[in-house]
Amino acid sequence: MDELDSQPDPCGFLAACDIIDSDQDAVVTRARGLVSGTVEETAKKCFEFVRDSIQHSGDARRGPVTCRASDVLKHGIGYCYAKSHLLCALLRANQIPAGLCYQRLSVDGDGAPFCLHGLNAVHLPSHGWYRIDARGNKPGVQAMFHPPREQLAFRPMITGESDLPRIWSTPHPEVKRCLLSHDDWNELARDLLDVDSNERIERG
Repeated sequence: MDELDSQPDPCGFLAACDIIDSDQDAVVTRARGLVSGTVEETAKKCFEFVRDSIQHSGDARRGPVTCRASDVLKHGIGYCYAKSHLLCALLRANQIPAGLCYQRLSVDGDGAPFCLHGLNAVHLPSHGWYRIDARGNKPGVQAMFHPPREQLAFRPMITGESDLPRIWSTPHPEVKRCLLSHDDWNELARDLLDVDSNERIERG
């Protein structure tokens, strides 16, 4: 999906909340340190910071399980959902509208089971809404910031995989509940979220 199906008003994507705590002191300080020239350059620096400096829990195979943006920054680790929360917070702290997006992907790449994957959309003055994925690169995964061309970590390729077109201003309640209800990274890996046929997020 090269163009988002949903094009909401970016003014609704600047506020802080309990999970996207873009007004927290450490988040604000880090965000200011990533300011660079244009809005697009600042957005790229925020994206690359989260992609490269914050570890993915599954890749690193360690905890703690994080959810709130400031906790992801503090511990330097998080699942894709948590990393998207931090990126959203850094962008909003720099007054760049940002939201949350989700994909349904095969866990093993060959069919069921499926799980939800979290990423972001950022609103750029010259391009509008543009999706970015800061889950972290590894062999076979090379997400980049090259607007207007998307280069995400994953693309739906097989039956059952899909892009969920909505841009969320706050994390879906089930994503929040899932992260906050687990202390062990490996336990969470065995209890990943999925979506039903109506694209409602549910427990896997």
